[in-house]
Amino acid sequence: MHKKQKHIYVGVDLHKQHHLAVIINCWQEKLGEIKFENKPSAFSTFLLDIDKLIDDGLTPVFGLEDVGGYGRALAQYLTDHGQVVKEVNPALSYAERKSHVTVQKSDSWDAECVARILVRQLSQLPDAKPHDLFWSIQQLVTRRNALVKARGDLKNQLHIQLSHHYPSYKKFFSEVDGKTALAFWKQYPSPSSLDGVNVKKLTTFLLEASNNTCSVKKANDIEASERGWTYTERTPRNTRFSSKKHSSRHFV
Repeated sequence: MHKKQKHIYVGVDLHKQHHLAVIINCWQEKLGEIKFENKPSAFSTFLLDIDKLIDDGLTPVFGLEDVGGYGRALAQYLTDHGQVVKEVNPALSYAERKSHVTVQKSDSWDAECVARILVRQLSQLPDAKPHDLFWSIQQLVTRRNALVKARGDLKNQLHIQLSHHYPSYKKFFSEVDGKTALAFWKQYPSPSSLDGVNVKKLTTFLLEASNNTCSVKKANDIEASERGWTYTERTPRNTRFSSKKHSSRHFV
């Protein structure tokens, strides 16, 4: 008996809520399919259903595409229970689907394509080895990417709000979302909030917010960049700002 005849081949199409398994023999004849939930309590029932389709002397071989994502829990359960689990590259199952004249797309067909690859390339496929460390790193990377995207969205919203109130806001600070800049936008959300604020007071505020990095020059730069402001008092160190053009709208 050829070694391939000693197995039945179980290809599993993986999903977030449920999985679908298709079972074939070494002649690629379909023996059945099983749909089960993606939770550990359902995996034991799944194995019992597989046993019902196995003749004496045959052992099952499982093929999974995604052993680090939706299929991680199933792969871990199967390996812990002494089952042979192979990792199937998604490119192989995709090529299997495209190799047929009529291209099908269903969960059942996807699982069967995985099982067919198991039959033909059993000795070449790597064993599935789900590692908690790799999974944890993947979760951290996914979380980081989500945070970076959220940060970008918030920064774009800040640009939109600032363009309404301070048309020349890009000349104020090199980074509009820096520590000093955010403190300034919070304290003075619109030009009207600067009414009655002199250069000395603004300089003191900027020095405190920037840990003494900004100076009176920055306060003068802000005044010079915002053309809608005019001087109401002409003293060297007690100049006050007022706004003629801008509305008193504040950020929401």
